[in-house]
Amino acid sequence: YFGEALFSSVFLNTLTPKFYVALTGTSSLISGLILIFEWWYFRKYGTSFIEQVSVSHLRPLLGGVENSSTTGLFSSVNGEAEPRPSVSECKVWRNPLNLFRGAEYNRYTWVTGKEPLTYYDMNLSAQDHQTFFTGETQQLRPEDAVMQKAWRERNPQARIRAAYQAIELNHECAAAYVLLAEEEATTITEAERLFKKHNNFGTCASSGKDINLLVYIKRRLAMCARKLGRIKEAVKMMRDLMKEFPLLGMLNIHENLLEALLELQAYADVQAVLAKYDDISLPKSATICYTSALLKARAVSDKFSPEAASRRGLSTAEMNAVEAIHRAVEFNPHVPKYLLEMKSLILPPEHILKRGDSEAVAYAFFHLQHWKRAEGALNLLHCTWEGTFRIIPYPLEKGHLFYPYPGCTETADRELLPSFHEVSVYPKKELPFFILFTAGLCSFTAMLAMLTHQFPELMGVFAKAFFSTLFAPLGFFADKMESFMPSSFWHQLTRI
Repeated sequence: YFGEALFSSVFLNTLTPKFYVALTGTSSLISGLILIFEWWYFRKYGTSFIEQVSVSHLRPLLGGVENSSTTGLFSSVNGEAEPRPSVSECKVWRNPLNLFRGAEYNRYTWVTGKEPLTYYDMNLSAQDHQTFFTGETQQLRPEDAVMQKAWRERNPQARIRAAYQAIELNHECAAAYVLLAEEEATTITEAERLFKKHNNFGTCASSGKDINLLVYIKRRLAMCARKLGRIKEAVKMMRDLMKEFPLLGMLNIHENLLEALLELQAYADVQAVLAKYDDISLPKSATICYTSALLKARAVSDKFSPEAASRRGLSTAEMNAVEAIHRAVEFNPHVPKYLLEMKSLILPPEHILKRGDSEAVAYAFFHLQHWKRAEGALNLLHCTWEGTFRIIPYPLEKGHLFYPYPGCTETADRELLPSFHEVSVYPKKELPFFILFTAGLCSFTAMLAMLTHQFPELMGVFAKAFFSTLFAPLGFFADKMESFMPSSFWHQLTRI
């Protein structure tokens, strides 16, 4: 034992300052590399690599219970446990106010050189068109078979050529004219002309496919009228469409109607539509929640003052407006940043994820002007929207008026929104402990390397004192053990 202690003492005394510089420098380099890798992994996947490995592989080996963040349970309204939605369960919806590819999206590409739509988004649209416009494969007509291939084409020019082939087979192939109106027409007027050309196609529609085409064409004609300034005509067309096909509520035509009525400033009619669709049994949307908040905010916002409200308290009408804003923000917390112009807007995608950033972009793109028109509404929103987060401190675990916020929105939104857009994340992810620990370790070892390089003798003395203090309890324990054990015990132990 004494020989080993003497050897370790001699070893520590012979270490030069260069050794400590090399040691701390190497340690700092390794810590820095780990930090860079951890940060890259966190930015790409939203979690710590070390934490992921420890939870996924080490915890089961140590007998722990594997607990995935996406398979937890939360209580439903009736108190029963329901599984939290996973990524695969994040349902995407067709954007009710989606733009025209040829007349709007392509113009953006020509000006900026950026693609506003992702392949994932366009592929979903192709699947929608195949499902709704061409029907069952067993009953396909020749022109329908051509259009089936046309919707699947990635190249826009190939889709347009296929549409013309379908028209050659049947001059009344409405699906082909829909594709040309959506993608070849470079103006809304031209798109409207192509839709009108075959608007009479569905007057005698009998099959489900024909009815779907009829509804789609009439809806797009109403949207063309809205974009061309014929808003009253658009409102009438939408109301007629909703009366004629009341069972097609899943198409959310009422959201088109709400936006057109807001443009007319027909707030009483907007309230009537909300009374029908803002029902507890019906699916919610950002349009429903934020339009309801806008109407209540509009009633008090022109006289609202934060200073006056702090002195006298909120009136009943102001309290109702604030509660409506909190309700809307809880449903989709991404919208206020776009309405308050804290984040720049982009063209909305063709599909949206409810409560996600994609829905927020789509809502704000069309409704920002309506909030600006209501005097003081944005000021009231600015003063009150962040108060929502005090009501729901743990939104992924428990909601207030809605179910807990789904944790899958970020992943789905990244698929729907273009890469040049910074996806809004809620709730904000805190840096994992391992990244903070690695950053601290890297900084500490780098500081030690710098001090050792600048003050080698002083740091050498400090290192010797540190190791002596570190090994002192071990030496004390060894002395005590030696005093208790007979001297021959160690000799006999070494002979075994």
